[in-house]
Amino acid sequence: MTKAKHSRRTFLAMSAGLAGLGLGLPARAQTRAPDPDVLVSRGGAIEVDLEARFGPTRLAGRSARLFSYGGRVPGPRIEVRPGDEVTLRFSNALPEPTNLHFHGLHVPPTGNADNIFLEIPAGERLTYRFKIPENHPAGTFWYHPHLHGLVAKQVFLGMAGLFVVRGELDRIPEVAAAREQFAVLKDFEVAGGRVPPPSPMEFVRGREGSLVTVNGEVEPEWTVERDGLLRLRLLNASTARFYRLKLEDHPLYLIATDGGALEEPYELDELLLAPGERAEVLVRGEREPGRYTLWALPYNRGNGGMGMGGGMMGGAGGDTRPRPLAHLVYAGRRKTPLPLPERTGRVPELGAPVRRRRFVLGHSMQPGRGMVFTINGQVFNPGRIDTPVRLGTVEEWEIANMGVLDHPFHLHTNPFQIVSRGGRRERLRAWKDTVLVPVRQSVRFRVAFEDFPGNAVYHCHILEHEDLGMMGIVRFEEGA
Repeated sequence: MTKAKHSRRTFLAMSAGLAGLGLGLPARAQTRAPDPDVLVSRGGAIEVDLEARFGPTRLAGRSARLFSYGGRVPGPRIEVRPGDEVTLRFSNALPEPTNLHFHGLHVPPTGNADNIFLEIPAGERLTYRFKIPENHPAGTFWYHPHLHGLVAKQVFLGMAGLFVVRGELDRIPEVAAAREQFAVLKDFEVAGGRVPPPSPMEFVRGREGSLVTVNGEVEPEWTVERDGLLRLRLLNASTARFYRLKLEDHPLYLIATDGGALEEPYELDELLLAPGERAEVLVRGEREPGRYTLWALPYNRGNGGMGMGGGMMGGAGGDTRPRPLAHLVYAGRRKTPLPLPERTGRVPELGAPVRRRRFVLGHSMQPGRGMVFTINGQVFNPGRIDTPVRLGTVEEWEIANMGVLDHPFHLHTNPFQIVSRGGRRERLRAWKDTVLVPVRQSVRFRVAFEDFPGNAVYHCHILEHEDLGMMGIVRFEEGA
C-alpha cells in the first residue's frame, strides 16, 4: 500500500468513489440489535416517519429547548443500499416553515426528492419519495433543512441527521471487521435551557457556539482493541465552526470523504473538516493500552475585520486553545492483528471539460439589507437561473475567494473532482461535494453532470453566508 504522510497539514479535498455498488450490509451490521435511532432499509425499501419539532431535548446530559428531528439531537440515522426505494413521511411541528435537503445524495433535485425549493408550512406534511441509484457509491451523507433564510437558524438549533449508503466499502474484509463509530460534530449556544438569538455581527461572521458536542454529548469515550481497527465516520454538522482534528499519538488513515471511498488509505497527522464535509478514517490500535484524546485544534478561518469598515465584523471567532472532543480507550486485544486494507475503492478520472467557468465569492453592503455575501457580485435570487449546464457533459469550475473569510463551497446533486488548490495540482483523485476555498485563494474542480434534469443550487456551507445571499441556481438541461 502506498502511503503519503502530511505532517500538520490540513486535509480538505479527498473523498472518492463511484465504486460503491452496495449489494448488502456487512455481517456485523446485519446481526446487530435493533436501535431506535438507526433506521435500516429492508427488502429494497425503507419507510421513515420523521417529525421536525421544537421543545425540550436532551443535550449534553441536560434539557434544552431545541429544534430537532423526532426529539433527538442528532436525528435518527437512516441507512440504505443502492437501488433502495425511499419513502419519508415528513411532518413539520415547528413554529415556522422548513424542508429537507439530502446532502451529497445523487438523486433528483426536483419533485418530492432532494428539492430545496419546496416549502412545508408549520403544521403541514409532505412525503418525500426517491430511489437510490443502482450505481450510487457507499458513503456518509446527511440530511438537514434548506429553506433559504432559515437554514442557519434551524441547523444551529439542532436539525441534522446522518444518511448512510452501505455498499462495496463496507464489504472490504478489514473495514467490515473494524469497530464502527459515527461522530456528528455540532456546536450549540445554550443559556437558561434556551438558544439565544445571535447578534447581527455573530450572524455575519457565521455563528460558533461555546458548547461543542459529539453526537449530542460532551467528550464521549470510544473503544478500540489492541491490534484492531476503529472505523470513525465524521460529519461536520455545524453552521460555521471548523474542526481541525488530531488524535493523540495516532495517525489517521483516511479511506473516504464526501463522495465515498478513496482508492487506498491515506495517512494524515491532522484532518480539517469545514462545515458540511464528511470523512471516514481508520485508527489502528497499535499503541500502549490507555486513554487517548481526539483534539480540535485552533483554526483561523479569516480576518473578519479587514476591508469591512474598520473592523465592523470583529474577529473570525473560533477557539484559541485546543479543545478535547472525545477519548479513545483501549479495551481487549485481538488474537490476530487486523491490518489496514490495501485497496478501498476505484476513482475513475473525469474526461476533458467542454467548458470552464469562474465563480468569485465576495461580499458587499446593500441598502436596507446591510452586509450580504455574493457570487459573481450577485446575491441569491430564486427567480434567476445563474448557471445552465448540459447533462452528459464535464465542466471545470474555478471558485475564487476574494473575501476576508474562508468559504466552503457546496454543489448539490453531482459530486466533483478537485484539480488544483491555490494554483497547486491536487495529488489525490477523489469525489467531493463540499470544498474549502480559503481567503484570497482559488480552487478548480471538474464535475460530470449526470442523470437528473432540473434546478439545483451551489452555495457557501457557512450557512449564515448562504442565508445572506451566497447561493446560485444551476439548471441541469437535457440535449446535445
